[in-house]
Amino acid sequence: MTTLIITLPSDAADAAALYDYLLSPDGRMVGEQSRVPLALLPQVSSTVEVVALVAADKLSWHRVQLPRGSLGRRMFQEGGPSRLRAVLEGLLEDQLLDETAQLHFALEPQANEDTPVWVAACDKTWLRAALQLLEQSGRAVSRIVPEFAPDALSDALYAIGEPEHAQLVLGNGGTVALWPLSKASVTLLNWPETRPLVAEPAVAALAEQLFKRAVSLQPVAQRRLLATQSAWDLAQFDLANSSGARTRKRVSDSLLSLLRAPRWRAARVCAMALLLVNLVGLNAWAWREQSRIAAQRGAIAEILTSTFPQVRVVVDAVVQMDKEVALLQQASGAATARDLEVMLAAFGLVAPPGAQPTGLEFAAGDLRLKGLRLTPDEVSAIAFKLKPQSYAVSLEGDSLHIKQVTAP
Repeated sequence: MTTLIITLPSDAADAAALYDYLLSPDGRMVGEQSRVPLALLPQVSSTVEVVALVAADKLSWHRVQLPRGSLGRRMFQEGGPSRLRAVLEGLLEDQLLDETAQLHFALEPQANEDTPVWVAACDKTWLRAALQLLEQSGRAVSRIVPEFAPDALSDALYAIGEPEHAQLVLGNGGTVALWPLSKASVTLLNWPETRPLVAEPAVAALAEQLFKRAVSLQPVAQRRLLATQSAWDLAQFDLANSSGARTRKRVSDSLLSLLRAPRWRAARVCAMALLLVNLVGLNAWAWREQSRIAAQRGAIAEILTSTFPQVRVVVDAVVQMDKEVALLQQASGAATARDLEVMLAAFGLVAPPGAQPTGLEFAAGDLRLKGLRLTPDEVSAIAFKLKPQSYAVSLEGDSLHIKQVTAP
């Protein structure tokens, strides 16, 4: 994915400030780069990831030991981030010159309570204003990374900046420290000859002059591109919600691009073709099922009319056949499943010992036996045993309701 890396200006962000940017075609190779006002920054689309880079002099780094329970699942529960931030404020209060409420904090990736963790701190108002200005210009930031991070620094000394404002960034044992690139700093550091000395091209000559040794060149663009490959993301705590909103916006833009962009035309045509094929297939399957059901209904109707020739018009074959069978049973004088004696006999076969009703109510196929004291298990057992005979059983107060629902 194309990556646009924007270095946030150290001064108060405004439309007139100059922004250093780097446009990488794949996030690994250096492409277009320049320093321009906000309005002249490259326009972005859904396929461009915008990464904000915070300069080394805007961050302070602190090592703290988190108390047990600060992280883990509670961090993602309601109020978890605010509790964690309160813990950090308490731990860092004595280490910071500014009020903790005015600072933004960010924990190192995959922080662990078992070991001390790194915490980055910077001015909250400055960072929020810079991000809002970029978002208003149509360049919403998806990730915020530090220019130098403790876990990304090797045991090397980096000379950065311009000759009139050159700095040394020390990476030693995971620490991040800034020194002015001067003769006094070189004397105090007493940097060993065996350890790496890396410099940007703009200050390479000055570094070689002061250290009296050759330096390894590292272009600014290459260093900033390497910074974006770090696992760090400073968009945490109150900035995490903004990051989520920006991510949702990027997803929405991606969907719009998929629907409208010319490069996705082939994909849209394929998706439409697949949709049409499925639609035609579903309609064919539905037509086949309807034909099968119609054939079954025709077969049932034919059985009804052939068995009972007096039935001329078929409305509901099952109901009509049930009615005709009942009429035949009545005409022959044979008892049916809807008669009282048959229903009582069926109940008698499955009733628990001692179950004797004190009264009953009966209508065709509907029997209520009163005065029975049955447990729910006994009622369930009776219902289970009478179900094959097409009787539905329920308990209504002290009455057992037995109803013949369909012809057996």
